[in-house]
Amino acid sequence: MPEPRPAAPRPVSTDGLARLRSHLGALNTAVLQRLDATLPWYRRLTPDERSALGLVAQRALQGFLTWFERPTSTGHVLQDVFGPAPTDLTRAISLQRALQLIRTMVDVVETRVPELLAERDQAPVREHILHYSREVAFALADVYARAAEMRGAMDSRLESVLLDAVLRGQDPDEIRHRATALGWRGDHDVMVMAGLAPGQDKPVFIPDLRRAAARLDCDLLVGVQSERLVLVVGSARDARAVGEALARWFAPGPVIVGPVVDSLISAHVSARHTLAGLSAAAAHPRACRPTPAEDLLPERALLGDPTAREALVDGVFTPLADAGTSLLETMDAYGALGHSLEGTARELFVHANTVRYRLKRVAEVTGWDPLVPRDAYVLQTAITLGRLAGARPTNGAGSD
Repeated sequence: MPEPRPAAPRPVSTDGLARLRSHLGALNTAVLQRLDATLPWYRRLTPDERSALGLVAQRALQGFLTWFERPTSTGHVLQDVFGPAPTDLTRAISLQRALQLIRTMVDVVETRVPELLAERDQAPVREHILHYSREVAFALADVYARAAEMRGAMDSRLESVLLDAVLRGQDPDEIRHRATALGWRGDHDVMVMAGLAPGQDKPVFIPDLRRAAARLDCDLLVGVQSERLVLVVGSARDARAVGEALARWFAPGPVIVGPVVDSLISAHVSARHTLAGLSAAAAHPRACRPTPAEDLLPERALLGDPTAREALVDGVFTPLADAGTSLLETMDAYGALGHSLEGTARELFVHANTVRYRLKRVAEVTGWDPLVPRDAYVLQTAITLGRLAGARPTNGAGSD
């Protein structure tokens, strides 16, 4: 059952009200002096800010006297104390400081009551102070809650627009401006992650996701696009650790991590690799979670991703071809003969140790180890794409 409302305060005599009104200016001066003497943050405010808060204190005292005559609702209290634009207060001081302001006013009035009023009016005035200060506190909480809700909605819209601009690689100045407005700090070591969103109830997981990123000292942009969750992570110094820590906030299924880039301006590059990897992830069900987009180059290339074909041809095939025809010849035989070292040696009329040496050279040149089945598949795909692209070895001399 709801708690009963407290009994209304006893009325104050006409003479008591008149004495309070006649001392309104002195009470306001006393409040400002108490603020200056007891609150260090008040002394650090600019003259304009102090003047604005002095006006709030004056309105609060005037509203206090009006309350004696006609107790009103919280809405009237808001208008009486904070004026026509109460949200302006939320931009000047925090809720804690606003409450300190009202508490100081109440303390001053309570302290001056005995010297201002006859004994019969002192108790009713204190009761009115209790009721009025409670209404003001509720009004303050409502003002700040509404302001926080408005800021949250504005930040959410700004984040959505910024995320879209980042993913599309739009005008750098526009991205910088919006990132600054949103408070983005981590304009280095930026990467993009993508996977399935864990449901449509955003408030359930997004605040926890943001706190997880904050514990990693990372900035974060969050976007839920239909069933897909996209993250842009800044200050990802240890990309692997960050990816593993944030992957748990995605729904079951593949989570793709794009390459780390220098800044938010370049994040569209990471996003392109990430989203292409997410599209191709179904073709590599045994991939780890999260999966670096680079680990899905063959699948992305088969799906028609030009960046993957370029990475395989320019980053794998061309260095391999430039290193000598013997390495390509060895990879061809090694793949055709079921990755058998001895079979490859017999096919090429060389010693098995020579095959091992050449395969080791392949790993050194390309970064992919042909002795690892998955790496061998990447290498074979790169060789196939390179030949289809019309690339040719630039060094015709073979080497062992």
